[in-house]
Amino acid sequence: MFGLDSTVLAFIALATLSVGALAYALLFTSIENEKKAGKRLETIKRADTDRATVKASRDRVAEAARRRKSVQDSLKELETKQKTRALSTKKPPLKIQLRQAGMKVTIQRFYIYSVICGLVLTALLFIVGVPPLVLPGVFLAGTFGIPRWVVSFMRARRVKAFLHEFPNSLDVIVRAVKSGLPLNDSVRLIAAESPEPVRTEFRRIVESQQVGLSLPEAVMRMPETMPCAEASFFGVVIQIQSQAGGNLSEALGNLSKVLRDRKKMKAKIQALSMEAKASAVILGALPFLVALLVYLSSPNYIMPLFTHPTGHLILAISGVWMSIGIFVMRKMINFEV
Repeated sequence: MFGLDSTVLAFIALATLSVGALAYALLFTSIENEKKAGKRLETIKRADTDRATVKASRDRVAEAARRRKSVQDSLKELETKQKTRALSTKKPPLKIQLRQAGMKVTIQRFYIYSVICGLVLTALLFIVGVPPLVLPGVFLAGTFGIPRWVVSFMRARRVKAFLHEFPNSLDVIVRAVKSGLPLNDSVRLIAAESPEPVRTEFRRIVESQQVGLSLPEAVMRMPETMPCAEASFFGVVIQIQSQAGGNLSEALGNLSKVLRDRKKMKAKIQALSMEAKASAVILGALPFLVALLVYLSSPNYIMPLFTHPTGHLILAISGVWMSIGIFVMRKMINFEV
């Protein structure tokens, strides 16, 4: 009985194994096809993912290229505008020079003051005893030379005061923008709180906005009344940011750093060139000092230079050569940063 049961169990096991083998043989092809289909599906998914990644990367590159092209176009446009304005900034009309110097004087009144200055200077030298032949030249110098030199001096002094305070004003704008204050309100803050002449320049920007100009257009007009490269830099930064976007506080912070570095470089160059300037002053004053000492020690020896026609010719030629030498030395020791 036990042997019969073992035989039956063995038969059942063999039958089950046979059925399983037959089923596996019949389903093997289907299983392999499913595996291949799964592999193909996985490959297609990876390919789609790779295509999506490549497309996203390509889109980012295209967007960066479009933004770069937009910035380049903006820079070219700004450069063209700057060249056009530079023609009138280097030698601006007298009316613009008066505005840049901060003088609230009309052209007619300035000419009146110039004539009065020439007449007063001529009268003073006539009273002193200057020869009459020299008085017309004195009148021309007093009318056209000294007033314009005063305007140029006040203009340079105002630009220097502006450059001294301008980086601090930019830092205030950066902190205001970082704290959430709009740029227009930051500009109004500078126009109300900063010292002169920065306050006047930013007040002009606010007034230009009130008559309908946008902030970039108003800022781009700043170099017309403040003839310095730093004002142009500020206008370019605002113009590019308005067209291409970006982090305004970071851009203005970088501009402030650049302006401070330019100021440090100018001070360093001035310190390094002081020796050359002192040498130029000594060389320029040496002929006059020697002539004065010779006149004090032996006046009869040097007086023919002022009384004889040949002496006049020698003085004229010496003056020309001295002027050329002083001009060359000035060009050698003055550096533009």
